[in-house]
Amino acid sequence: MIHTKSVTSPIDPEHDGLRILATRFRGRGLEKTRYDVWMPSLGPSETLLRDMQAGRITWAAFIRGYRAELFEDAALDARNQTIKNHGQKFTLRLLKTFAARAPITLMCHCAETQLQCHRHELARLLASKRI
Repeated sequence: MIHTKSVTSPIDPEHDGLRILATRFRGRGLEKTRYDVWMPSLGPSETLLRDMQAGRITWAAFIRGYRAELFEDAALDARNQTIKNHGQKFTLRLLKTFAARAPITLMCHCAETQLQCHRHELARLLASKRI
C-alpha cells in the first residue's frame, strides 16, 4: 500500500508504515522524527523544481521532466558494461516491493491538499507496471 502526505501532516504509526521524505531539500529545522528515511534522489532536480515554482514550465512539462530524471542513466552506468542501474530504477523496484508487503508513505513539503505534487506522480509510478 502506497500513501502520500505532507511531511508536516500528523504521523499515523498504524497506517503510515515506512515514511519516506522524497525531496532534494530536507528542510531547515525539520525534525528527523518526521520521517524514517530521506531519499533526495527521488525528488525532482533543483532546476526542474525551480522552473516549476517560477512558472517557467507547465505541470505537464514538469511531470515529463521528473519522470525522465527518475530513469536517467547514472554516471555509474557508464563504468559498468553489464549491470546497469538506469538511474533510480533499482530504488523504485525496491520501494515497489516494500509497498507490496507493508505500507509506505511518500512525503514532501507540499501541502497535504496540493494535487500538483511530485509525490503523487511517484506513487502512481510505483503502482504502475512500468517498473
